[in-house]
Amino acid sequence: MNGSQRTLLITLTGRDRPGVTSRLFGTLAGFPVKVADLEQVVIRGRLILGVLLSYDTATDIGQVLTAVERIAADLEMEVELSTGTGKKIAPNRRGRLHVTILGAPLLPAAIAGIAGRIAANGANIDRIERLSHYPVTTIEMDVSGADPDQLRAALAIEAAEQQVDVAVQRAGLHRRAKRLIVMDVDSTLIQGEVIELLAEHAGCLAEVAKVTEAAMKGELDFEGALRERVALLAGLDASAIDRVREQIVLSAGARTLVRTLKRLDYKFAIVSGGFTQVTDSLVEDLGIDYSAANTLEIVDGRLTGRVVGEVIDRAGKASALARFAAEAGIPISQTVAIGDGANDLDMLQAAGLGIAYNAKPVVRQAADTAVNVPYLDTILFLLGISREDVEAADAEDPQV
Repeated sequence: MNGSQRTLLITLTGRDRPGVTSRLFGTLAGFPVKVADLEQVVIRGRLILGVLLSYDTATDIGQVLTAVERIAADLEMEVELSTGTGKKIAPNRRGRLHVTILGAPLLPAAIAGIAGRIAANGANIDRIERLSHYPVTTIEMDVSGADPDQLRAALAIEAAEQQVDVAVQRAGLHRRAKRLIVMDVDSTLIQGEVIELLAEHAGCLAEVAKVTEAAMKGELDFEGALRERVALLAGLDASAIDRVREQIVLSAGARTLVRTLKRLDYKFAIVSGGFTQVTDSLVEDLGIDYSAANTLEIVDGRLTGRVVGEVIDRAGKASALARFAAEAGIPISQTVAIGDGANDLDMLQAAGLGIAYNAKPVVRQAADTAVNVPYLDTILFLLGISREDVEAADAEDPQV
């Protein structure tokens, strides 16, 4: 912008009502000014509208000021007017990021701490928006001028101190593009572990649970742990699988998450160290696009204590993510992986965004971000989808 250009910042504040924006810009249309920036928010029925105009020094800005003050008086709103030189219009900053904060509750100290860390990293908060008020409060900040890895590390420390969840993601068009969501099943999509439910019917729950816990912490090789646990199920009547299917309880918010993402044309996949005899029913029930899991060997109506085919372990989950992405025609950078155990680590690290969901410490440390509340649909907020958007879509669908 050359030296003959100046700026006018208009800030209108007051009760929100229809027609405020159109009234202001209808009046501004009668003057030789250009819109350089614009932002509007409504909080509890109160409107804050900011407009940055540029104009040539030959323009009689006094007439513009008088016209805007008259509109503000007519609308019973407060107005602030500030003029400046064109040199003060900053170019769009590169490296824009979304910082998403989830808390239940979300306290002022958490916002203060996170904002302080952002400032300490030399970054600026350009915009703040609320995405949800239940089951958690979610605030999203648009941040510019920060290195994403450095900011993510700093905010992870603050999140732990404030007992909130914080995610840092790059902004841009890719966030609105079609994505592939790949999710673990046991203790993620569903509550509990299928193999432990089977073990309960087989009378060996304590032995199986002990091995499961060690495997999820990364203390045991997953494939060896799987075969050891399945061997304990040898002789169990296959009808127990039907009873286990009836016992399955989806995680809170699971249906909302899948339903909403499918409406947005996202592809949804599950990968499980569990068993196809259970995951196949989840695929049918939820309309899931892709799935991979282990298969229990059944002979003469009883479990043999073995699995058949390739084992879906830590490496197998990452391979499945890559395979599903290729089939869907979606780049790996546009994938989101969600899991809780050590056998999810490879796919969490391979995905464009890895989310540790109520995970073991080793997984939380390795993932891009962590969600530590028992509501699976909070994942939507990390993707920039608000609670109001979800409820509006549900209201339009009579089958929900």
